Amino acid sequence: MKQIIITTVLSFFISFSAMAWGQIGHRVVGKVAENYITPETKKAIQAILGNESLAVASTFMDEVKSDDAYDHTHAWHYTTIPNGETYATCEKSEKGEAVKAIEDMKAIIINPSSTLEDKKVALRFLVHLVGDIHQPLHVGNGTDRGGNDFNIKWFYSNSNLHRIWDSQLIEHKEYSYSELVEVIDSTTPEQINLWQSSTTADWADEAAIIRETIYPDKGLEKIGYEYAYQHWDLMQEQLLKSGVRLAGVLNSLFQ
Repeated sequence: MKQIIITTVLSFFISFSAMAWGQIGHRVVGKVAENYITPETKKAIQAILGNESLAVASTFMDEVKSDDAYDHTHAWHYTTIPNGETYATCEKSEKGEAVKAIEDMKAIIINPSSTLEDKKVALRFLVHLVGDIHQPLHVGNGTDRGGNDFNIKWFYSNSNLHRIWDSQLIEHKEYSYSELVEVIDSTTPEQINLWQSSTTADWADEAAIIRETIYPDKGLEKIGYEYAYQHWDLMQEQLLKSGVRLAGVLNSLFQ
């Protein structure tokens, strides 16, 4: 009986941890996007999601990972661009990948034959995937599973580079997602036009370039305050850029 209780408790915490993976970052992206959508877009989104905000919708794709019905979507969270290549030149996974998944979700949303439920799932996925592709390690180099195999201590806890960028670097600041949106949400019309004029493939290429600047120096056993300070501006820009671009996609779909 004691072993059963221990197993149940551990299962709960493992499940909870998986549910919480990267939620702050995704909610920031959704909330930022809400600040840049038009009234017409907002009305169209409400017709699909009801009272569910984009911030809440943003984590759905992670929450259904344990559902067998969504097993085919696991590979959609990332894409791979080896060093020296671009999205156009690299080999694509037969299981799907983030750039194609984003385009597929857009097609479902605007398809008159799609059911309301189809559109709801596609819109939730779209919000999540646009966030994913702006996390530089979701565009992997093909050698270390997007930094998951790059093991390093975050302060004094065992971690890996992907986890640090997914959640720990953000959680280190101890902001709620709404507080972080207030901190980062400052743009110019020129920035908005520039960021929203690029394509999904451009975002992947951009992330691949950024990716190579965030790997710690070889031989380091741990990273902490200095690494957080050096990369926090980049983290903020990627979150803001992702939200602004998501809004541009949604405005385009629902214009």
